[in-house]
Amino acid sequence: MKLQLLYSTIFLLTFIASTHAAISPEVYWKIKLPKAQIPKVIKDLLPQADDGILDTKKKVYYGLHQHGAWIFHAATEDEIHEIKNETPTQSDHQDNFLYKPYFFEKELVKGKVINFPSLKNKNKAPFWPRQFVESIPFSSKKIPQILNYFSINNNSKDAKTIEETVKVCEEPAMKGEKRKCAASLESMVDFGIFMLGTNNVKVVTTEVQGENQMVQKYTIKEVELMADGLNMICHKLNYAYAVHFCHGGGGTKTYMASMIGVDGKKVKAISICHKDTSLWNPKGLPFVVLNAKPGAPSICHYLQDDQIVFLPFVS
Repeated sequence: MKLQLLYSTIFLLTFIASTHAAISPEVYWKIKLPKAQIPKVIKDLLPQADDGILDTKKKVYYGLHQHGAWIFHAATEDEIHEIKNETPTQSDHQDNFLYKPYFFEKELVKGKVINFPSLKNKNKAPFWPRQFVESIPFSSKKIPQILNYFSINNNSKDAKTIEETVKVCEEPAMKGEKRKCAASLESMVDFGIFMLGTNNVKVVTTEVQGENQMVQKYTIKEVELMADGLNMICHKLNYAYAVHFCHGGGGTKTYMASMIGVDGKKVKAISICHKDTSLWNPKGLPFVVLNAKPGAPSICHYLQDDQIVFLPFVS
C-alpha cells in the first residue's frame, strides 16, 4: 500500500512538472497553494485562454498611487506635491498635507478619522501566463526591443514608464530584504512559497465596496491584527501586463482596518506596519510626511486593492 502511494505521488509530481508550461495560471495557483483562495482582484484579470493573449491591447496600464513600494528613495517634488494641501493654512508646514500616505502604528485605532484617497488602484493590467511573458524581453539593456514589441513611441510617457518600472525591478535588495519583480502569477506564487518557507499560506487584499471619491474622510470602525512577523507584499506596477514588485524580510505587522467613508462606502483596508525603519532613506516620503527620522516608531501604510499580501496560514 505504501509503495502504491509512493508511485502515485511520483506520478503526480511528474505530471505537474511535465505540464508546467501548459497549465493555466489559475490551475498552477490551485496546485501550489491548495488552501489559499485566489483574491477577486487577481481572478478578474486572469486570461480566459492562452490564445486570447494575442488579442490583448498593447498599452501601458496605470494605477493611482504606489507609495507603499517607494520607501527607500528620496522623496521627489512630484511625490510631495501630489499629497500637499494646495489651500493655504496657518498650520505647521509639515502638517499641511491633503492626506498622509504614512502614519504611526499608534494611529491605527478604532474611532480614528483619516483623510485618504480612493483605495481602488484602478490598474487593470492583465496577468499573462509565465511561458508567454518569459518570451518577452524585460531588461534595461533591452528597452528598445520592449518598446518595439508593444509599439510604444520612444519619446512618449509610456516609454518613460516602461523604463522606470524595469529599472525599479533591477534595484538590489536592502539589507535583510528579499525582493523580486513577478511578471506572472506563477512567479508570484513561487516567490511567496520561497519567502514564507511553506505553501500553507493565506493571501489577502484590501476590499473596497464600490467606487469612492478621490479623497474623503474615513472613520475606522474596527482593527484586526492578522499577522505579526514574516509576510510578502506585492505592489502592482505600471506596465503593459501585470508586474508586481514583491518583497519582504523585515519585521512587520499586518492589520485589517474596517472603515466607512463619509459617502457611506465601506472598506476593509490592509495596513502594513514596519517595525524597523533604520535602513530607510532619511529623505524618503515617510519621514517627510511624519517629520521623523530613521529608527522612528513603527510606520504604517495602507495598500490599494490590487496590492497582494501573502501570510503564513494560522488555523
